[in-house]
Amino acid sequence: MTPAAAVDAYLAELAEQRRQSPHTVTAYRRDLGKLLVLAGEVPLAAIGAHHIRRFIAQLHGGGLTGRSLARLLSAWRGFYGWLGRRGDAVANPCDGVKAPRSPRRLPKALTVDEAARLLDPQTVDDDPILAARDSAMFELFYSSGLRLAELVSLDVDASDSAVRDGEIRVTGKRGKTRIVPVGAKARQALSAWAAVRPTLADDGEHALFVGRRGRRIHPRVVEERLERQAINAGLPRHVHPHMLRHSFASHVLQSSGDLRAVQEMLGHASIASTQVYTHLDFQHLAKVYDAAHPRAKRS
Repeated sequence: MTPAAAVDAYLAELAEQRRQSPHTVTAYRRDLGKLLVLAGEVPLAAIGAHHIRRFIAQLHGGGLTGRSLARLLSAWRGFYGWLGRRGDAVANPCDGVKAPRSPRRLPKALTVDEAARLLDPQTVDDDPILAARDSAMFELFYSSGLRLAELVSLDVDASDSAVRDGEIRVTGKRGKTRIVPVGAKARQALSAWAAVRPTLADDGEHALFVGRRGRRIHPRVVEERLERQAINAGLPRHVHPHMLRHSFASHVLQSSGDLRAVQEMLGHASIASTQVYTHLDFQHLAKVYDAAHPRAKRS
């Protein structure tokens, strides 16, 4: 089997048997492609730890950060583990090789006031149907801390559950499901969107959020609409969907102090992923909250 064929077989297993997301598989393909380029004519089975260290040094010298190199090593290590189980590699050359350390980047979050400006626009100069859809999407992002992929994958029945029960079931990374609360503001926005959705959605379309053509909305459209709304709200920074997830986590954690609950709502496999929010500078956030989440208060 050629190196390229081995990579294809490994990625196919990740997608089909381990249920990795298309985004993850694409990232692994890119990372393993770098390995093949760096290896050149050296057979995969002949690569040793000294090769891997040299590759990492080359990439670091080319500007890749420690975080990016750690991700590369993880992908390479997994690939060599797969080769070893097949008998195509004697040892894993990535074992014991560490990426250079780089400063930990803190997630960027909106302040409570900025979130309110974004979600309560003073003027709506858009198609009212699209405005209702956008309001439901962005309120749900901030209310429940969803990932972009989780939001666009929601179907109509999820909205019914959110409005009726105040909670929603989402499918996160690796097919794991979790139930997250939905605040009053988001439930109101979802109800308003449900009333006009049939005028935009194609017959038989199950997606909760649809684009202008009536089919499931594309993630890039969500990003563009959010950025547009942030500009219209006069926010002094680039706003992306994940920033609303960060804002959700930061604001709830600042108010409640319950790290474990925030971990469960975000769907983090490790508490370490959630602990980053404890290091944020909260001085710019409001000091007093009416409830655990600033938009959960019923009107």
